[in-house]
Amino acid sequence: MSNFDGALASIAQVHGWLSRDQAERLWARAGDLRPQATIVEIGSFQGRSTIVLALGSPATTTVVAIDPHAGNDRGPQEISGFAAEAASDHETFLANLAAAGVAEKVTHLRAWSAEVADTFTQDIDLLYVDGAHRFAPARDDIRCWGAKVKPGGVLLIHDAYSSIGVTAAIASTLWWSRQWNYEGRSRSLAQYRRGNFSLFQTAGSALRQKWQLGYFLRNLVYKVLLSAHLGTVARWLGSNGEWPY
Repeated sequence: MSNFDGALASIAQVHGWLSRDQAERLWARAGDLRPQATIVEIGSFQGRSTIVLALGSPATTTVVAIDPHAGNDRGPQEISGFAAEAASDHETFLANLAAAGVAEKVTHLRAWSAEVADTFTQDIDLLYVDGAHRFAPARDDIRCWGAKVKPGGVLLIHDAYSSIGVTAAIASTLWWSRQWNYEGRSRSLAQYRRGNFSLFQTAGSALRQKWQLGYFLRNLVYKVLLSAHLGTVARWLGSNGEWPY
């Protein structure tokens, strides 16, 4: 598909947590890729981001979507206890890909990312991480899968500076990494570029990331207020009334 608005229309009825500006960043980075590139997505849910990546990338690009559809880590406040929805999520995911016309382009690995990391040997051009949001699995996704990204490749992380676990994982792996440079974010979707960066560039990247802590703290305040059913107060402080993502 050649235009972003068409891709956005394709996901209008697909449930998930991906704002327009986040979808546009995914679309743009997918569109930057050369033919025969490889995209890996960790955490697909019902296919909202998967469809954008598939439609935005060259026709010969391979999109590998990794999601166990096990009923865990489904989204905000849906970390566990949704086993009954697992089969439905999987069926809906496949149906959404088919409806968008990208089923043949997407290879779905129904497994935890840690289970397939050792056997996945392809170099990655674009990695999108939106898997488990707890610290340890988020850190492992960034480390293990990030190591497979080619020099010059892109890493995109959802719920950066929104989720406590994801933010802690980013701080421990990326803030002072000489291999990753922070390039900005769309709400909680952060973008990094892989390379071999100087100490000066690394320090600048670290400072830009630490500057995002104000956004992070504001999101935490919103979450506390929304959890306490104080949405009116949250909106008064600038929230749109939704769980931050």
